[in-house]
Amino acid sequence: MIATGLAGAALLAAVGLAFSRPDVIAIGLPLALTTTWMLLGRPRDADMIVELRARSDVGAESPAVLADVDVRGVADWVQVAIDQDERRTGTADVRPGASVITARTLLQHSGPEELLAVIARGVAFDGAWTSDIGPRSTVVWNAAPRARRLERLPVAPRLTGLTGAHAGSRPGQGGDFRDIHPFAPGDELRRVDWRATARSARQPGDLLVRRTDNLSDSAVVIAVDTSEDLGAVVASWGADDPDRSGITSLDLAREAALSIATAAVESGDPVAYHALAPDGRSVASGGGARHLARLRGVIAATGPGGSDSRYRRTPAVPSGSIVFVLSTFFDGAAADLATRWRAAGHAVVAVDVLPEPDASRLTREQQVALRMLLAERSDILVELRRAGLEVISWADGDVDAAMLLAVRRQQRARPVRR
Repeated sequence: MIATGLAGAALLAAVGLAFSRPDVIAIGLPLALTTTWMLLGRPRDADMIVELRARSDVGAESPAVLADVDVRGVADWVQVAIDQDERRTGTADVRPGASVITARTLLQHSGPEELLAVIARGVAFDGAWTSDIGPRSTVVWNAAPRARRLERLPVAPRLTGLTGAHAGSRPGQGGDFRDIHPFAPGDELRRVDWRATARSARQPGDLLVRRTDNLSDSAVVIAVDTSEDLGAVVASWGADDPDRSGITSLDLAREAALSIATAAVESGDPVAYHALAPDGRSVASGGGARHLARLRGVIAATGPGGSDSRYRRTPAVPSGSIVFVLSTFFDGAAADLATRWRAAGHAVVAVDVLPEPDASRLTREQQVALRMLLAERSDILVELRRAGLEVISWADGDVDAAMLLAVRRQQRARPVRR
């Protein structure tokens, strides 16, 4: 508008001077004055301040999130360009204020998701000026996965501590019966077994105490492979189309991680979490409700990592832990880590998080390639079993039964204490 006014005033002045027409110059004078007033009245700082807020849609039947857009500035009205799912969905003209735009997004997946992105610029009512286009403002929502109920988990080969929920190998309190032992300094009088003393005491005055095993902790480590996120629809692999991919491997991985963490914390075991990526987040070992809430937030924020698995760092694992490795096991890096942890003396459970593949939209050549890929992956899982790892598929209907079966196999393989 200002450029048009200046050009019009200059054109009228030039025409009036060329043809000696003062009336034409007089016609352009109001236009020049108006343009000058626009220039002087333009605010020095007309940039828009855009803030985005996200909140859960409590009344929705399906999981949904509401995103509100707040705009502050000296402009009379604001032009806003709106992006959803990283695609331009529309534009809007609004007055500056709070909650000028509210967008509703249905959550199809867990994990981090960009709900809304906006670009805004301020405009005067009369069109005298417009501000520069502001930066792209986004709001990301970390959707927490649901947690399955797991009755029991396999335990670490070396239990630690003097309190916990698992029977240890050292004498203590709270566990199963261990033996009958002569009274020694440090034993409590209430532990004296008077019947055993009356029956088996060798000399008058000898006392026999009933000893039990201690209760110990099982150190749990959860390692999630984030190098790839594969959906149930095989035709969507590599397309980065979450709307058509169906449930993805990272959806199952986040669900499995939260389920295992919940079961372990409820049993009183310390839990550590690691995302196997160069920039993956880690949570130190801990327990309790506050630690579980921290784990839930970190798991919800776990997204796809880089595809370069060779630069993945190896997390530090406490001695004698049980490690749950969550991966699709297409990439050999996660299998190599799991095998090294098993060789170091840890108990390792490989949790396969690949969804049931849907090959209905593939061509004949693509179906052949998929069968070859699945065959290579099957060989990796067989090698893991031969290395002494438990392999569990999280896509199966009854994961809890598979976990209990792993517990039974672990108990049979444990050496008998003498």
